[in-house]
Amino acid sequence: MRRVIIDTDTAGDDTQAILLSCLSDRVTVEAITVVAGNVPFDREVENAKHTLELADSLDVPVYEGARQPLLKEFEHATYIHGEDGLGGDRFPETDIESAAGFGPDEIVDRCRAAPGEITLLCIGPLTNLALAYAREPELPELVDEVWVMGGNVNCEGNVTPAAEFNLWVDPDAAKRVFNAFEVTLVDWGVCLRDAVFGSSEFEAVSAFDTELASFFESVTEQARAFNSEGPDDPGWTALPDSVTAALLAYPELREAVSTYHVAVDDRDGLTRGYTSVDVNGVTDGEPNTHVVESVDSDAFQSVMYSLLQSRDPDSGIAE
Repeated sequence: MRRVIIDTDTAGDDTQAILLSCLSDRVTVEAITVVAGNVPFDREVENAKHTLELADSLDVPVYEGARQPLLKEFEHATYIHGEDGLGGDRFPETDIESAAGFGPDEIVDRCRAAPGEITLLCIGPLTNLALAYAREPELPELVDEVWVMGGNVNCEGNVTPAAEFNLWVDPDAAKRVFNAFEVTLVDWGVCLRDAVFGSSEFEAVSAFDTELASFFESVTEQARAFNSEGPDDPGWTALPDSVTAALLAYPELREAVSTYHVAVDDRDGLTRGYTSVDVNGVTDGEPNTHVVESVDSDAFQSVMYSLLQSRDPDSGIAE
């Protein structure tokens, strides 16, 4: 059983990562910390609470974290996720109170209380983790593992040609995290290769006719429309946060993982947030990051189908 804190900018696919983690018997979600990213911050907080409600996991506390990056200005991704982050203003307010405390402080306190036992699943910008590290320089030794969805390993970015959104939002935080922590990285490129749902997958999901399947269709609708090539094309969406959560919970999905030196460009300009991955070992940087290079896409699809159809992602893994 993995003890996990999920650090999220809750919108779209983040919700599925939360659902998968909460409903898997392989994971105990200790807390959720919210960070500035996809959509306006208060909506992200509300989206996390709504998702926990769907998962019947209201015992999981939601802590509000950084409302802005460390140093730089940024833009939300409402054009992908809708103004509320869930495809439009479709879901009622939960009236659930946020937990008392600041997200980065909670990361530190929980890792201090259980050294070597807490894994951090970071599926948004890395501001909260950078702030936690600033408070507790021993945090890299206190955590079990750090999983990050972000970056683009030798492929085109999704917010600029050079960068993936999470690392672009707060490259200063990302640089500090990759310099300090032993990270397992799930980048945008492997998500495009091995974690995409298109028309056939959404036809299958629609046929499930369940609460979670309908929610999944709703929260991905705007992303699919954004990726559509016309009125007759239903579009597609990548599931980067879901596959990162699945890779953490199910080692069986990890087909290839290699360790490289990874550095993040924190400068403003064309290469802001660029992920330099030294695949050929030409720099003097120490290999510090485990990069997931291939995912069992069929097994991942099975996990997602089981989550959405029966609320049991574990049943999607063959015995």
